[in-house]
Amino acid sequence: MNRRVIASTALFALGLTACTTAGVGASPIEARWVGHSAGEFFAKYSPPLSDSADGSSTVYNWRGGYNRIKLQNGSTASVSCSAKITVSDNYTIRSISIVSDRPGATGPSYCTELLTSK
Repeated sequence: MNRRVIASTALFALGLTACTTAGVGASPIEARWVGHSAGEFFAKYSPPLSDSADGSSTVYNWRGGYNRIKLQNGSTASVSCSAKITVSDNYTIRSISIVSDRPGATGPSYCTELLTSK
């Protein structure tokens, strides 16, 4: 019995190694900002809180968009957005990962509402 469990577990693990994940399309925030200058982003939304080197890239910790908004249910809420922004050595945004978000005025993400507006 134990050999069967071990053998099936090994086959299952071997099967998992052949699995790949399908890429998910870029978020609306990444679609708006990837490829743009980090300077443009920080000038529009406020400078980063901190940064750290990651090889030839820099990862910025950013928080901004402090606001009080009216939600769809009629109540008001204090909101902000937090993100990690990876920037290449030529100061071009390579990725934006949302760290903290709240419901927005018109949808589930304040960060999306804030960072995709032109």
